[in-house]
Amino acid sequence: MVDVVTEIIISCPISQVSEYASNPNNAPEWYVNINSAEWRSPKPLSIGSKIAFKAKFLGRELAYVYEIVELIPRKKLVMKTAQGPFPMETIYTWEEMDANRTKMTLRNKGNPTGFSKLISPFMTTMVRKANMKDLKKIKEVHENNL
Repeated sequence: MVDVVTEIIISCPISQVSEYASNPNNAPEWYVNINSAEWRSPKPLSIGSKIAFKAKFLGRELAYVYEIVELIPRKKLVMKTAQGPFPMETIYTWEEMDANRTKMTLRNKGNPTGFSKLISPFMTTMVRKANMKDLKKIKEVHENNL
């Protein structure tokens, strides 16, 4: 089982950070490994929405569909996939530190299967490293656009 929690403080209001992170169209901009996001259900984002992602992780091309299972604007977003080589749940939470600072937490948990299961002893470290790169990128996107 992989269960990785990472967090970062972003010098930007919670509304901007959460709205940006919740928009799947932005994922390729701030996720280091995601190459594309394609809506598989009508917009706007809501519980039951499905988004197909293409990514590269550990040198392998991955294609998977996330379904939104929980959505509390400005607080929490939970999406899950049961297919692909690494069934995963991804959770974003946002906490207002003050009017211009937001703590964003990114949590990934799941059970590796197939190829991923073979390297599962290293998976937690690899996911944590990727998640920190992603959080640093979303911080950079927001703080450099002030």
